[in-house]
Amino acid sequence: MKSLPLYKKIQEDIRFQIRTGQLRPGDRIPSEKDLAEHYHVSQITSKNAINGLAEEGILIRHRGKGTFVNATHEDLSAMSRHKGFIGLILPSMKTKVDQRIMNAIEQYVRESGYYLLVKITQESPLEESKAIDDLLLLRVKGLIIFPIEQEMYSNDLLRLTLNRFPLVMIDRYMKEIETYSVAADNLDGACRAVGYLLGKGHEHIAFVTVKVTNSATADRAAGFEKAFLERNLPIHKTLWCTLNIKDITTGRSVSIIQEFLQDNPDITAVFTCNAELTGHTRRAMDAMNPHAGRRVELVSFDQSEWVDVSYVKQNVEEMCRVTIELLLEQVQGIYKPRRVAVPVTLFHKNILNKI
Repeated sequence: MKSLPLYKKIQEDIRFQIRTGQLRPGDRIPSEKDLAEHYHVSQITSKNAINGLAEEGILIRHRGKGTFVNATHEDLSAMSRHKGFIGLILPSMKTKVDQRIMNAIEQYVRESGYYLLVKITQESPLEESKAIDDLLLLRVKGLIIFPIEQEMYSNDLLRLTLNRFPLVMIDRYMKEIETYSVAADNLDGACRAVGYLLGKGHEHIAFVTVKVTNSATADRAAGFEKAFLERNLPIHKTLWCTLNIKDITTGRSVSIIQEFLQDNPDITAVFTCNAELTGHTRRAMDAMNPHAGRRVELVSFDQSEWVDVSYVKQNVEEMCRVTIELLLEQVQGIYKPRRVAVPVTLFHKNILNKI
């Protein structure tokens, strides 16, 4: 595929700046000389670019004053309402939370006068890095990033933060680095869920979780512990079933959880740290001997596919509204990084699961 002629490239860049609000109707554009220097072309080339746009009516020349974006051009009023692009990077679209984040972010971005560009990383560090680079090349005004599961945050995220590029991390935060982040109150949600089970008389409560690789998982684990500590009860870490991400992706998690439950017959309740693990835990329960007469109560962080399972509900819409508010604050030149924890709600079903 042939590359654009140089004068066409200049024209496309000017059109892009108008579409994204970088140039507004009535704004003066750089001179032919300035454009020639910027694009490393001859002044004849930059002149041809401007002449072409002037013939289309997109630009208008005023002798002795310069060249301006034509405020009366019929297409420019609509173009100028578009303030630019916002980038959203998600690890996947496989959970209800992912889907709700996507829908709510798109709504709030659109209502704010911007267009949303979305990248899905498929939980790949390489794809996350590439997504950031691609969106920056598309000149997004800001980025919303739901980071992938990994031990350390990527250098790209750290670079964006240090450069103060408009960025909000959603559902995650950096513990030792000051940046903007919005997440559910994971610690309080887990504490309330486990406190609910303790209040019902459960003493041997299992925690089914994934190995801690992010702030959300760490806070939910801390919330589990907090519920016991507030009641001066001992925490039995032997009742924690911690899976590796590989156990989940290879399909081994159900058998691991089943073996764990069989090895710990005193367990009367299970708290799972996310909806996916709730599904694996429920399938492990269903695979066990249904005639044993054992009943276990299951509570999940996030709503699962099982309607009879109590769960902690994140207010995703509010998380997204606050995320856009904090991002636009940065776009407007204000930089006051902070971590926002959005309150959650506990929905309990009062149903025991027989295993």
